[in-house]
Amino acid sequence: MTRIIFPMIVLAVMITTGCTQQKAEQSQERLNLSNLDRTVAPGASFYQYATGGWQEANPIPDEYARYGSFDVLREENQVQIQSLITELGTQVNPVGSNAQKVGGLYALGMDSVKLNRDGAAPIRPQLEEIAGAKDKKDIVLLMAKVSRYASSPFFGFTVGADDKNSGMNIAHIYQSGIGMGDRDYYLLEDAHSRMLRDAYVALMETQFQHTGYTGVGAKQAAANVMKIETELARAHVTKEMRRLPELNYHKMWVSDLNAKVAPFEWALYFEAMGAADLDSLNVSQIEPVKAAVAIIRREPVAVLQDYLSWKVINSAAGYLSDDFVNANFEFYGKALSGSKELRPRWRRTIDAVNGAMGEAVGQLYVEKYFPAQAKERMLDLVDNLKTALGERISQLEWMDDETKSKAQEKLGTFIVKIGYPDKWKDYSSLEIREDSYWQNMMRASEFEYGEMIAELGKPVDKTKWYMSPQTVNAYYSPSSNEICFPAGILQPPFFYMNGDDAINYGGIGVVIGHEMTHGFDDQGRKFDKDGNLADWWTAGDAQRFEERAGVLVNYFDNIVVLDTVHANGTYTLGENIADHGGLQVSYQAFQKSSQAESGKPVDGFTPAQRFFLSYANLWAGNVRDAEILRLTKIDPHSLGRWRVDGALPHIDAWYDAFGIQPSDPLYLPKEVRASIW
Repeated sequence: MTRIIFPMIVLAVMITTGCTQQKAEQSQERLNLSNLDRTVAPGASFYQYATGGWQEANPIPDEYARYGSFDVLREENQVQIQSLITELGTQVNPVGSNAQKVGGLYALGMDSVKLNRDGAAPIRPQLEEIAGAKDKKDIVLLMAKVSRYASSPFFGFTVGADDKNSGMNIAHIYQSGIGMGDRDYYLLEDAHSRMLRDAYVALMETQFQHTGYTGVGAKQAAANVMKIETELARAHVTKEMRRLPELNYHKMWVSDLNAKVAPFEWALYFEAMGAADLDSLNVSQIEPVKAAVAIIRREPVAVLQDYLSWKVINSAAGYLSDDFVNANFEFYGKALSGSKELRPRWRRTIDAVNGAMGEAVGQLYVEKYFPAQAKERMLDLVDNLKTALGERISQLEWMDDETKSKAQEKLGTFIVKIGYPDKWKDYSSLEIREDSYWQNMMRASEFEYGEMIAELGKPVDKTKWYMSPQTVNAYYSPSSNEICFPAGILQPPFFYMNGDDAINYGGIGVVIGHEMTHGFDDQGRKFDKDGNLADWWTAGDAQRFEERAGVLVNYFDNIVVLDTVHANGTYTLGENIADHGGLQVSYQAFQKSSQAESGKPVDGFTPAQRFFLSYANLWAGNVRDAEILRLTKIDPHSLGRWRVDGALPHIDAWYDAFGIQPSDPLYLPKEVRASIW
């Protein structure tokens, strides 16, 4: 139930992978030179030069759509977490303890015999409740109830910081309700989009039959759902528009909703959501919510019942029998992403347990796997990066002193979170029973919802973490002006506890700089030092920033990712700016190290060269064509290849480190390179 409008900016989207080669790299705490492809010149494709050996040695396993070194660490974390949970199973854990709950939930997810014996029984109570709806009032009540434990039907509801009063939590409603991830899948008429629509309808027909619908009934139900989702998609604002916080902020009184959005049973809906006394809220996207209300008012109850039933079925499918799991994989795994084989049950179950009780697992994880020295070294790196970014801000020739002063204030008030939270989440009110895997996942969702709704109208908790400690990722949150680096990412190839400065600044240093720069990217820059959506720029500086950011937009728009499909420079701009800034800031900080000053080669490479090789190795990987198309449509990050070959041509130091010449394919004349932070 996380707010999706502008909650945080993360480093990348994770997919579980595995690689024994990474373990060897961890043990030696240095770059693995077998990752290189020396048949390719650095200026032809630095990505291929730095990671081609890795790609050849690590073909994509059948169960994955994308397989890369970034993901290897997460696979290793899963092995560690599995060992922790397995160890819990050998102990007698008190009923109600976190150990009992984590172990019990994992055991239910692994019990294939029970899951297959139960079939659709675990979701029968929810489907029967939906089937019992008699009128539109019942539909509104069910819509609210379903959204507490399944993907939001019609439109979403969440609680989070007020963009213009960041210290207080308010309610937000936003566009939601579609099952294929992006509006374009419903609307575009290219062959790939039409194929996916047909496959999605086939999935719905299959899953409806698995719950007991007749063939004819399943076909009609699928058609009803597709009709509603297509209409919702048609009204949805584009992913590019969702990135603009000022266009997704429409705070209003609840009493004005009928007039400013659409006539609806708002009081009934908010009461059912646990927000009966709500007086105001933000309607993030007005037109999509208006369209959703029109559908509820217009469509017969029977059609709306099919739609709500699908929301339950689709959300529950991964926690039910193999029939449900396999059918969903045929669409979401094979058709949409290109995977050839379902991931092992234990990996899927680890993900589910992490999702349901992330901090309970995280507490066990950091006790065993996160050394205190790692946090100390990270704090030093963060301080060095903050100093470097401050220096770069001071030296900007395109920004005037007034804006520089406020930028420095914002940088100086960054909240830094490393490793794990100071206060662990209390799971005592969450019950894990032996009834079914799905029923427990429902209770976990209800628990999370209860925590969220309790924050409504209260001050924002600045100590709250939005990722669990074992997560292999990092984030910047504009509303709290914080950067966070969970323990899970503080391992090779990002962070080498006993590694030298070159590989650490090229790895986790760039990640730190990336997250810091998010505070000053094309959207993060619109929030002030307190996390409020406010314009702290002079008009001239804002215009000059947009012009410089436009260089990256145009550059990435011209990248062909597959066949005739281009990258989306507008949608990926924030992440591309963060990569650009992260490289610039981390390299400047690295230049102050004794290693950089010495210039002494290691393994035949200068410190500067090893910095860039370390960076490129973060993105080593292989990706299937279907996944390239999917990620280009839904992911605000550029593909791994272009986080290297698209980013480095704009970094002057890279040219110097590798002697890149005008004759090299990646060469850009200095006057056309991006230069922002």
